[in-house]
Amino acid sequence: MQRRTFLIQVAGLACFMAPPSALYAETAGKRDRLFKALKTAKTEREGRLAENAVWNWWLDQAPTLEVREAIDHGMKRREAYDFEAAEMAFDKAVEQAPDYAEGWNQRAFVRFLRDNVDGSLSDLEKAAELDPDHFAAWSGMYHVLIRMGRPEVAVSALTRAVTIHPWLKERGMLPPDPDAKRPLIKGKQQDL
Repeated sequence: MQRRTFLIQVAGLACFMAPPSALYAETAGKRDRLFKALKTAKTEREGRLAENAVWNWWLDQAPTLEVREAIDHGMKRREAYDFEAAEMAFDKAVEQAPDYAEGWNQRAFVRFLRDNVDGSLSDLEKAAELDPDHFAAWSGMYHVLIRMGRPEVAVSALTRAVTIHPWLKERGMLPPDPDAKRPLIKGKQQDL
């Protein structure tokens, strides 16, 4: 844990030393490469590897060490089924970094687990507004909207998610599309 904290601090210090325009270009370039790898993955395995890289990148976009620690703490509390403490940690992340999409997405997930579907949907909409390619926010909206009894809008959200991430685990939840109005679902039916 100390090594990780040290590495995060060193990385943060490096960010202060680099010119902001260079940092933005590097971050934007990496983002583009990650999402291209996600969209062009040829196999389930490639899709999972690309997805994991995107998740790590999203987490690494926390603007401060404190926000990243709040996110990490919230995820640990969620994994321990301490949803109240998890939500409090994500509240802190959202308050400290209102422009950080992953903070909103993480809080939405724990709110969903706590049956706060309205709060969850609001957070997911904010995450998607901040990052329109946030496939997890779009797929999360699918789950929330299904629970709310709004299947048409839910399918639209999931379609958006699968357009961004063709190997998304939830892709098999999309109903058949005989008119091919959306991208083909990758993988065989037995793989879904």
